[in-house]
Amino acid sequence: MHIAIEIVALVAVVAGGAALARRIGLSAPLLLVVIGVAASYLPFVPRVELEPEVVLIGFLPPLLYSAAIKTSLVDFTKHRRSIGLLSVGLVAFTAVGVGLVAWWLLNVVAESQGYEPLPLWAAFAIGAVIAPPDAVAATAIAKRVGLPRRVVTILEGESLVNDATALVILRTSLAAAAVVPTVWGVGLDFLRAAGGGVAIGLVVAIVLAKIRKRFTDPVLDTTLSLTAPFIAYVAAENHYIHASGVLAVVVTGLILGHKAPIIQSAKSRISERTNWRTFQFLLENTVFLLIGLQTRWILDDLSESPLPGWLIAVSTVAVFAATVLLRPIWVIPTTYLSRRVLGRSRPGPVSFGALIVVCWAGMRGVVTLAAVFTLPEDTPHREVLVFMALAVTGGTLLLQGSTLPWLVRRLQLPGPDPAEDALQEAAVLQGAHRAAIEKLDEISTADDPAAVLAVLRQRGESRALAAWERLGRPESEYETPSEAYRRLRMAMLEAERAHILKVRDAGLVADEVLQRAQSVLDIEESILDRDEDDDVGGRSEDLRPPASASGACEHLLQAPVVVAPNTPEGCEECLAEGGTWVHLRLCLGCGHVGCCDSSVMKHASKHYDETKHPVMRSFEPGENWRWCFADEKLG
Repeated sequence: MHIAIEIVALVAVVAGGAALARRIGLSAPLLLVVIGVAASYLPFVPRVELEPEVVLIGFLPPLLYSAAIKTSLVDFTKHRRSIGLLSVGLVAFTAVGVGLVAWWLLNVVAESQGYEPLPLWAAFAIGAVIAPPDAVAATAIAKRVGLPRRVVTILEGESLVNDATALVILRTSLAAAAVVPTVWGVGLDFLRAAGGGVAIGLVVAIVLAKIRKRFTDPVLDTTLSLTAPFIAYVAAENHYIHASGVLAVVVTGLILGHKAPIIQSAKSRISERTNWRTFQFLLENTVFLLIGLQTRWILDDLSESPLPGWLIAVSTVAVFAATVLLRPIWVIPTTYLSRRVLGRSRPGPVSFGALIVVCWAGMRGVVTLAAVFTLPEDTPHREVLVFMALAVTGGTLLLQGSTLPWLVRRLQLPGPDPAEDALQEAAVLQGAHRAAIEKLDEISTADDPAAVLAVLRQRGESRALAAWERLGRPESEYETPSEAYRRLRMAMLEAERAHILKVRDAGLVADEVLQRAQSVLDIEESILDRDEDDDVGGRSEDLRPPASASGACEHLLQAPVVVAPNTPEGCEECLAEGGTWVHLRLCLGCGHVGCCDSSVMKHASKHYDETKHPVMRSFEPGENWRWCFADEKLG
């Protein structure tokens, strides 16, 4: 009964703390750590101890998997060089650097003061424990402050792989307590762990993909998805293979996430996405609360250390400083050196401001605090090493985590542009609609009802046009067709739901039938809610398309940037005929101003059909994008 109460209290505090953080504009990880520290000193809060097995098996695999299935395999591969330098090179560099600092202070200095020295293997073990940044903290803060997507991708990729490097170094360091390791042996152990983890991840992903492809029930598919990280982790970490379970989980998640549109039905993807969002929310926020709850009893154990307080304080500060400073010492030189040695292949050069953010986004988390408890009980000065792990974790979360948003604003790094995102989405959906229409023309016959064909064409077209409408000026006095449809359809759904509830309360129809009818309405309403939530309200001062888009089209390159409009008041035909428009487009061939395809008359497209002038430009305030009718390219 006590355990049930503790679990409910834990979940309640996590939910309340996360909600409070969103309300006051703070990072949930930071606030929950502070709440945990304060709660650890309350007399009615029991002593909470993190068991390494619970974290490394119960928390870490699902957290990594939930991040991996949402990570683009294409982007991960594109940035593999940067990710590798951080997740392997930086972790090894930090482990050695921090280990040497701890060894010098707790071995040389401690021995000179007459205290038991710290063995070199234990020093490198604490270095490996502290080396990996957290898999959640950095990206959670990065996404909240609106970092450039490339930086977020690199930080996500680093956090997915670095735990594997750190745990391999930790395992080697602990083994060195009994056997002196060799460079050849360490390298072979790392290759076996990494190669075995990747191989197991590939095998698990292939097997699960074949199984899930046969599942049509979203409940069964989601159940298998929830077990996938544990299957991969246990398969890799078993006694015979002894590979990296972390890498196996990451590889499995990346592949299954990449293949999801092929191996899963739409219902399964929706169900999996919803369940993993809830699961990830609970796990990652519980982790930070647990970090804070460790504080009191770790400090209690520290009081039993024979080392003097000044040496403990100096050692902890030195290790913390080394942890923070070693990151830029590695990141900045290796970034520029790698580009000089390996050439300037894709992706393009990174700005110095982005490098500074990557250097500062080194928050530690639960893996550091869990891994330190794997140190043997007879490790010299174990209580001091545990305290160091806590101090570095809490210190980086509070110092770097709290100042990272300020740093991003100070450096004025451009985050994702919502208007440019809407432009790209509109182009993608328009291309998809075109492919769908071509397929419809291919498979339809004269026997197919004309009304059905018209509905099919209209549904696809309305989805594409809704995306274009998001690019218009928000202060427009006209309601767009998509907005009108959403407003009217939501009112209709409310009336339909009221009728279903009336039938339910009367007891006239079986409950299963009513549940299915309610589900149909819920799915449609969720789609309408998604459209409204994703609507772009911001404007962009400079709406820049990808360089490849304009570079691939001669019409866009040759077209003038600006031409004088024939009429600045609005669509020429709509003004002449007394019609209305949604958004305006300017022909860069003759200056004609016409209404967009979201408008009723679509005069811009009609103008192209008549004149074959290929390029038009948005005539909306603050928009600079162009569209080539001939090549169907954005510019």
